[in-house]
Amino acid sequence: MDDQVAARVADRRREATAREAKALGHPLRLRILRLCGERELTNKELAVRLDKDPGTVLYHVRQLAEAGLLEQAPVRTGASGALEKPYRSAGKSWWLDGPLNGEDEDTRFGPIEAFQDELREAGPGSVRVVERFALHLSPEEATELDNRILDILDEYVATDQQRLDKPLLNGIFLLHRMAE
Repeated sequence: MDDQVAARVADRRREATAREAKALGHPLRLRILRLCGERELTNKELAVRLDKDPGTVLYHVRQLAEAGLLEQAPVRTGASGALEKPYRSAGKSWWLDGPLNGEDEDTRFGPIEAFQDELREAGPGSVRVVERFALHLSPEEATELDNRILDILDEYVATDQQRLDKPLLNGIFLLHRMAE
């Protein structure tokens, strides 16, 4: 990682507020945030894309906006001539340091549910890489592994704007303790 990228990464990572953590704990909100990270979308466009009731989507959009994770983009004129209020990601969620670490088990499972929904929607042909593993690690070694992987991901996230012409890939890194 070059020095400029390292400095941006160090400056951006911070503790999540209680409101941010709550907002990031719901699978639908995570999907809204990801979609609005790709392009600006209205509540109606989000509802259609997610096959959800517009009122439900609006509730979750408001939760994300109140947490500062989603922001309203400039009003635009739609195809029918009506004014539309699109939303876009504020680009903050990745740079929060373990935002769900202190949350209850169901809330901590939200990102996994969101990822599963997106993977099912994309279909089995969308899978590009699978690396499945089991390792014996001390808590310190697990933290070291997580930090090393985050260092690599941080570099890619920090420079993603340079690759917008490439296909969008989605991934998840998850460590869990095996059932005994």
